[in-house]
Amino acid sequence: MRLPLEDVTVLDLSHALAGPFCSTMLADFGARVIKLEPKGAGDIARAWGTPLPGGETAYFVSLHRNKQGIEVDLKAREGKELFFKLVEKADVVLENYRTGALERLGLAYAEGRKRNPGIIYCSVSGFGQDGPYRDRAALDLILQAESGMISVTGEEGGRGVRAGTSIADMTAGMYAAFGIMLALRVKEKTGRGQAIDVSMLEGQMSLLGTMIGGYLADRELPGPMGTAYKALLPYQTFRTRSRDLALAVGSEKLWQIFCPAIGRPDLASDPRYRKNVDRAKNRATLIPLLQEVFLTKTYEEWEAIFLPLGIPFGAINNIAQVVEHPQVKARAPLVEMKHPRAGTVKMVGAPVRLSETPGSVRTPSPMLGEHTEEVLRELLGMDQQAVTALRDKGVIGGPR
Repeated sequence: MRLPLEDVTVLDLSHALAGPFCSTMLADFGARVIKLEPKGAGDIARAWGTPLPGGETAYFVSLHRNKQGIEVDLKAREGKELFFKLVEKADVVLENYRTGALERLGLAYAEGRKRNPGIIYCSVSGFGQDGPYRDRAALDLILQAESGMISVTGEEGGRGVRAGTSIADMTAGMYAAFGIMLALRVKEKTGRGQAIDVSMLEGQMSLLGTMIGGYLADRELPGPMGTAYKALLPYQTFRTRSRDLALAVGSEKLWQIFCPAIGRPDLASDPRYRKNVDRAKNRATLIPLLQEVFLTKTYEEWEAIFLPLGIPFGAINNIAQVVEHPQVKARAPLVEMKHPRAGTVKMVGAPVRLSETPGSVRTPSPMLGEHTEEVLRELLGMDQQAVTALRDKGVIGGPR
């Protein structure tokens, strides 16, 4: 069977993480993603992360699989015209430039739709395409801070901390992919494209939706709680005699099973802890009591008790332990890709599994401008003379 997005062409102007994460999701499932990088400069993320052989980085190579790379000067008149010729052949334009940058270049949605009424423009930005913050520069850390995410992440009583991964970027990338799929569905029915406005700020607010809803209801300001959770308990990590244990008692039924399992059946009927709402009010006495109990056994002993009872629990693994995890070994989400410069590189594959048309890592990340000539000849039907003329004028780059 053909991959789900094999008939979709994406002209990807994005850089860093949010936009490229989106286009990788689409490319893994068959979309033809043409990564257009600025002439001579390239994506800023080419310099990020652990170096690999041949001048590549693990960050860039793992993020840009399944894409073709072209190098075009979008400030040149001929470069702009080349862009619009590609727009005529594309379904989607994806970009995360500073807000207003495409307008200043004369390449924005209003112009693109004149050449292709079915074109979908997806713009990912820190704060959205309008409002008083629209022109602010924004990377992941800034949006984690501005959105309130940092204020609720970290240990209780301490300073807020950044989430361990670039969650604002990646959330925006996922919402962008979702928005593009919705717009493609509309295009199937009507033939019309549209503009998509994805704000990293609003993406983080959506993740914080239950906290924001709670605050709007009771005006109690949430703060960092370490691994704990205000709405439910016990729901956090505990120390044991060996390694730490993550525990999630997610219902009253589980609470009734959990208390005898830890040797404290009395807690199930104690009026201070009988219901979740009671436990929340008396967190200060319950959690130290449970911590004392957990220190009486090792993680492995608690595992033997909880596993047969269906009580949700887990170990706190580091990245090395995750890579060697038995479930990871069984499901094989880590895949290998052969890169012409970097050699064999391992990475996380497509996380969504379709039974009939699964996504896959098929081609390596492109070197700067690697497919410029190929795309211009195949997609636009340009002959060698036209391609050479553009190269001689400095409009395009890539290998000769």
